[in-house]
Amino acid sequence: MIIKTFNNPTTKKRLLRFKEIKRAHISLWILVILYAVSLCSELICNSAPLYLRFNEKSYFPALKFYPEYLFTENGKKTRPDYKKINNTPAFKENPDNFMIFPLTPYGPFESIDPESIAVSDSITIIFTPMPRIGAVNIRKDYSIARSASFDSFVGREDKKVKNHVLTKYFSIPKTLKKAVKERFANRKAPPVFSPVIKGHNGIEAVIHLSTFSPRKKSPETVRLTFREVWPESKKACKLVFDKDPEKGIRGEGLNKKIWNSLLEKDREMLSGLVQKRFSGPIDPLALTIEGKLYNASFIKEEVRFPFAPVKGHLMGIDGAGRDVLARILYGLRTSLTFGLMLVACSMVIGIITGSVQGYYGGIIDITGQRFIEIWSALPFLYIMILMGSTYGRSFSLLLFCYGLFNWIGISYYVRSEFLRLRKQAFVEAAKCLGISSYKIIFKHILPNAMAPVITLFPFSLVGAIGSLAALDYLGFGLPPPTPSWGELLFQAQQYRWAWWLILYPSMALFFVMLCGVFVGEGIRNAYDPKRYARLE
Repeated sequence: MIIKTFNNPTTKKRLLRFKEIKRAHISLWILVILYAVSLCSELICNSAPLYLRFNEKSYFPALKFYPEYLFTENGKKTRPDYKKINNTPAFKENPDNFMIFPLTPYGPFESIDPESIAVSDSITIIFTPMPRIGAVNIRKDYSIARSASFDSFVGREDKKVKNHVLTKYFSIPKTLKKAVKERFANRKAPPVFSPVIKGHNGIEAVIHLSTFSPRKKSPETVRLTFREVWPESKKACKLVFDKDPEKGIRGEGLNKKIWNSLLEKDREMLSGLVQKRFSGPIDPLALTIEGKLYNASFIKEEVRFPFAPVKGHLMGIDGAGRDVLARILYGLRTSLTFGLMLVACSMVIGIITGSVQGYYGGIIDITGQRFIEIWSALPFLYIMILMGSTYGRSFSLLLFCYGLFNWIGISYYVRSEFLRLRKQAFVEAAKCLGISSYKIIFKHILPNAMAPVITLFPFSLVGAIGSLAALDYLGFGLPPPTPSWGELLFQAQQYRWAWWLILYPSMALFFVMLCGVFVGEGIRNAYDPKRYARLE
């Protein structure tokens, strides 16, 4: 029957039409290749070696389980740790015993040893400038009535600034003078920020006036807040210290200049704190360098999960210490397998249900439709939660629960096609010849009613993949630690700074779903009869 279908002239035209749509044709091959690659995930990402040679015998651990005692002679029948065994004298000292690992020697369930990740063995001191903040209350003649921490802007103590004229230290812009005048006039005024102004001693600052509301009596003073502004060239600086003091300090330009500007006692103190930081955390330290206040932070790169992409882990590591690339590859197989199985089961149920309703009609059709309407009204998510809490989360249970509802839409399409075709001449002729209803339904009508089913298949697959990711994200999908894109996205919500946990799973999900949509669009256009029906 399948061979006859492909030899049908109409089917050949549709296949040629689909191949002409390059975007759909290429997307189909991409999905096929991706699924084929995912089926070989154990040969690409695996903690077990592809080939193992031990005592003149060959083993294939990636494809078959071997107990630990075969390689260690310790009598244990547990799963061996091949990486640990590879470092034993039996393999290190004997070149005839060796292992060949996959390209990515990490499985989707393996927690990576933090010590195996190479990080920089150095301490970075980050000097972050701490801008000065001060305030003054001025009278109408701009004489200072009160001040708070303003001495750092002018080099005087607060008590010596009192009654001095502010314009002696800073040139006040016209816009700011106008705003001050509005406040002394007791009129409502919005907040005002001045442009960057330079004081007479070279300090650059921004002056701020807060919102003013009219009072019963005009104010005697107006408060101005000063905030120092640092040029780009004088912002945060870094100095890198190696564990070996003989290697010296790494830093260029202004970074090295800051170190040279420190007092000798401050240098000794920082050097001592750097050595302490190699063994434990150190609190930030405030330092005054050439009259400017800096906050010194001691930064050391440490392995904490999740960890950003590094050599050997191109897509990073998740919160449980597992390789993200392996999780995504195995998650691709899980998603496509689940989608294909779900859509196949749903289409079988939907085709049988819709064909019986559409062919017989009458009381069978009405009863079936009422039953489907009642069934579709049941809350799927609640049933999924109930079944999961009762029987436990599993791949088969999720497939079963989803399949209970996913066939409904397909049955509508098949029913409508059967209602249209059952009165056709070829069906009436088959009945007159005494052909059984079973053969009429599945041999004569169904092949002519498959167009909407085939067109709907890619879109149903895309919907199944998206639904699985959504359920895993919500925590109602596959049980942990099953590799899943939705589970990685859930981790991304917990660790919002771990950009690799949101970027790579999202890209994989988006790309696969996009290819599925392109394939569905191509099939829909290939089955469109208008191209062959209109005159040209």
